[in-house]
Amino acid sequence: MKKAQMIAGILLGLLFLTFGSNFFIGFIEIPPPPEDSYAAGYMGAMYMTGFLAFIKSLQIIGGILVAIPKTRAIGLLILTPIIVNIVLFHLFITEGHGLFDPPVVGVTVLAAFLIWTHRRGLKVALLSEE
Repeated sequence: MKKAQMIAGILLGLLFLTFGSNFFIGFIEIPPPPEDSYAAGYMGAMYMTGFLAFIKSLQIIGGILVAIPKTRAIGLLILTPIIVNIVLFHLFITEGHGLFDPPVVGVTVLAAFLIWTHRRGLKVALLSEE
């Protein structure tokens, strides 16, 4: 199980590190959403306000933290809301288009696996704060 956790953590970290840094460096061409679509408006608003740069920075930080076993829980704490937003974006704004693309499915499955395998440690951490 430890090997599977390590592989999942490294893969999830690499995915977020790659797509997060792609925003700043631009080494992977990502097609823009269709003009006059809800997705274009949403992404345009996020880009123009600088919010997308903030999210991409969190993706890079979270990706690095998830790849390191001792900081994996903090990385999951940072990345989980981003993953939920990615899934909900594809579900509601693009009306399901892209929901089953390999990066979306991969990120969701890897994160769910890591959250599941770390559930006892997360529960103890949450209960000890009371």
